[in-house]
Amino acid sequence: MAKEVTTAGVETAVAPTETVAEDKPKSAKKKKARRSVSRGQVHVLATFNNTIVTITDEQGNALASSSAGSTGFRGSKKGTAYAAQVAAEKAVETAKTFGLSKVDVFVKGVGLGRDAAVRTLVAQRIEVDSIKDITTIPHGGTRPRKAKRN
Repeated sequence: MAKEVTTAGVETAVAPTETVAEDKPKSAKKKKARRSVSRGQVHVLATFNNTIVTITDEQGNALASSSAGSTGFRGSKKGTAYAAQVAAEKAVETAKTFGLSKVDVFVKGVGLGRDAAVRTLVAQRIEVDSIKDITTIPHGGTRPRKAKRN
């Protein structure tokens, strides 16, 4: 304990002025190890209104994702081939930090961005092993209305 002398000449005990935070050792955060993924999958969802590009590893865990809307396009411009190209470029740029070099492409939908997204992958020096169309198709349609009775 430190001693403090007042103007009247009386000594009083004073607690040390150290803070509690200095007593405890500061816990260092562990830096998360960056994954290295050489092979992956590219999922392209191309609708009439938007194009979404998601890049995953072999198990389907997402590495990077981008869409025409997230790259700044609004309204009817989101459905264009150019918007899909920009979205694919952005997703590939993020995925390249993981060391991605070979991909299998899965295309779903009927929008204008189908071909543009795949061509962008080739232009960005990503080796495309296979391209598979997983667009759903109707099988028999909906149930017909009941017959009129007049």
